[in-house]
Amino acid sequence: MSRRGGSGSRWRMRQDKDPYVDEAVRRGFRSRAVFKLEQIQAKERILGRGMICVDLGASPGSWSQYAAGIVGDSGEVIAVDLLPMDPLPRVRFIQGDFTKPETVEAIGALLGERRVNLVMSDMSPNMSGNRAIDQPRSMALAEKALGFAGQVLAPGGGFVVKLFQGSGIDGFTRTAERAFGKVRRVKPRASRAQSREIYLLARDYRM
Repeated sequence: MSRRGGSGSRWRMRQDKDPYVDEAVRRGFRSRAVFKLEQIQAKERILGRGMICVDLGASPGSWSQYAAGIVGDSGEVIAVDLLPMDPLPRVRFIQGDFTKPETVEAIGALLGERRVNLVMSDMSPNMSGNRAIDQPRSMALAEKALGFAGQVLAPGGGFVVKLFQGSGIDGFTRTAERAFGKVRRVKPRASRAQSREIYLLARDYRM
């Protein structure tokens, strides 16, 4: 999303007043987005030691950074993004489009015969500010992430994806319910109150 002009000034003001920004710096995380995952984890325990996790749209890497600290040396985090990302301990990064066969093949090469325990997506499209355009784009991205999860998840695996409240979200939830045993929506405290952003959590993947 463009941050020039008035919108850029408002964004900077929010950042300056945001306690999560300061806390992320203090704790050495790459962005405030980490606290959304941390708060989801505190309630839902979606990550565990030894798990294999794929983080879609990972850059700059705060979700991968946090996940790697939980899965430990016995687990693995594979981060994927179109944008470059600086290296992180215990995170293997693939720069590419997860919807493209060559990127899926690169992920498969890292996995070998293993299946994934959790697919995470904190992605959002480049926002235009026009909800009639942005909402379909965000839902299309979530649908692609769900389709990817269906390719790599182990039985019983989980999926967490950013959504924006609006058209298409109920249909997406029903689709997820056909593939997973448990599906719910959550809004962590770190998601700004005025934002339409929520997260769908899906567990117990049924192949």
